[in-house]
Amino acid sequence: IQIFDFLGFQWAPILGNFLHIIVVILGLFGTIQYRPRYIMVYTVWTALWITWNVFIICFYLEVGGLSKVSAKIYLKYLCY
Repeated sequence: IQIFDFLGFQWAPILGNFLHIIVVILGLFGTIQYRPRYIMVYTVWTALWITWNVFIICFYLEVGGLSKVSAKIYLKYLCY
């Protein structure tokens, strides 16, 4: 528990990247051994990972209706 307090909000991306590395290793193993289930998990995970990263990039660049300021205001009222 102490390590999560020390890292603050950085623990989620670190765990996400660790999970991504594990899934990539399983995907490579599934490709070499031709295990369709591993290949399917790798394909779905890669699609989700790319979608998430595109969302983060669009959010950072404030593309369309995405805005960091309005998100902070929304979260401020949501927490009360």
